[in-house]
Amino acid sequence: MTGCRGTKVQAVIWSNRSLECERAESLLCSVDEDVRVFYLDEDFTQRQFNAEFGEDAEYPQVQVGVDHRGTLKETLHYLKNVERIK
Repeated sequence: MTGCRGTKVQAVIWSNRSLECERAESLLCSVDEDVRVFYLDEDFTQRQFNAEFGEDAEYPQVQVGVDHRGTLKETLHYLKNVERIK
């Protein structure tokens, strides 16, 4: 597990170490989130990921605070809606 320390609500990323996952981490760090990253085959298994998010879920999956936000695209929409990014 890695991530960056910010001053905002904690964000969690479930990652398979893809470029999209790296982008999600960079995005959340850039808006000063306290980010924790959990890695496939290190912190969780594919079976656990599927059980939590469904068989069709894509990486990364992002949670901000207590709310699941979904993919990177869904997280971007959320951050725009709450005016954390333009």
